[in-house]
Amino acid sequence: MAGYLTTHVLDTANGKPAAGLLIDLYRLDGETRTHLRSLKTNSDGRTDEQILPTDEFAMGTYELVFHTGPYLDAMGVPPESPRFLDQIPIRFGMSEASHYHVPLLLSPFGYSTYRGS
Repeated sequence: MAGYLTTHVLDTANGKPAAGLLIDLYRLDGETRTHLRSLKTNSDGRTDEQILPTDEFAMGTYELVFHTGPYLDAMGVPPESPRFLDQIPIRFGMSEASHYHVPLLLSPFGYSTYRGS
């Protein structure tokens, strides 16, 4: 099986997918953090393409940064200064060539993630 990475962002406060949310993917090698790509979620809260496709997959440590502040602004959540959840970084390892799915369940004051399928 070939490896690849996907996500799904759900707005649990509004009970719907989080559309238009910017996500950055980084690869980490020791102290070096390399930006690989930026994608936005579609109307289903997913990206239109794999975050890390099969032909670019490599085992290692990665970080997804979910830019939640602008999304929450667009949803009309009253802004704080600074916003409690402006960016959510999730750092994880991929140790085998398989499908890694890292979903984000989001509300203005909390979030949850897990290794999905």
